[in-house]
Amino acid sequence: MKTALVMFALLLAAAASAQVQIITQSPHPQNPLALPEPAGPPAATAPIGLSTWQDQKALPGDSQYRPEPGQAGKDVIWLPTPDELVQAMLKSANVGPADILVDLGSGDGRIAIAAARDFGALARGVEYNGDLVALANRNARRAGVSDRATFVQGDIFQTSFADATVVTMYLLPTLNLRLRPQLLQMRPGTRIVSNSFTLGEWIPEKTINAGGATAYLWVVPANVGGRWAFEIGGHRFAQKLEQQFQIVNAAPGQRIQGGRLDGPLLELQMADGTVLSGEVRGDQIHGHGWNAYRIKATN
Repeated sequence: MKTALVMFALLLAAAASAQVQIITQSPHPQNPLALPEPAGPPAATAPIGLSTWQDQKALPGDSQYRPEPGQAGKDVIWLPTPDELVQAMLKSANVGPADILVDLGSGDGRIAIAAARDFGALARGVEYNGDLVALANRNARRAGVSDRATFVQGDIFQTSFADATVVTMYLLPTLNLRLRPQLLQMRPGTRIVSNSFTLGEWIPEKTINAGGATAYLWVVPANVGGRWAFEIGGHRFAQKLEQQFQIVNAAPGQRIQGGRLDGPLLELQMADGTVLSGEVRGDQIHGHGWNAYRIKATN
């Protein structure tokens, strides 16, 4: 009887030991509701969402700094532009190898990097946050375009981008309006693309929808405001042209009724229905069979 009791006690002890062993092997013995630690950064903060980068080895600094959507910046919070919209913006602006693209508030660098990698442009980003600048330069190295996409720390209102042929931005409407006078002084034909926000009463040439987001495209018009001397065939006359961005207006009853600019290219509508097409070159307009010379610029 005593032997049987001893054997029974040994069996109970063995079962208890096995149960303790199973519980000890549980991944969260202290808190069974705790989620496992993520193996890496959450997907929402992966750089740019471009799959070709995600499987590559992280560069020094990635573990110390990863941007969070919505984090505060100097003038705006940081929100990444969807990759589909990035591609649509660059396609709509006809970005190519001959272009210099400057991204104002470049964040993690996705727009400038895509311009260099997918469209062959020479690209530059201006970003106030030094950590984002470092991340963008690492992302450019990861994408293999660090020779064509570079990033500098700076204030967009104090950093020159006069050499750009394409300007991209994701800023607030008030900041867009602050930049507008500078944008209008850029070389005619420069393309401006803004994510989400417009440039006030300057009507965009195109609205871009992709990736559940919207962007707008403008083309910097030449300046044709003022009084011009026209030579059309054997006829000469002077007329004043008024301009509101890309729209050209004239006083009623004049030979030229109005027109429209596409960068330096100008189309004028004559009172008799004739359309004059030409190219603005400073204070001269050259067309097929006609020319015009500015007598006085608008103050």
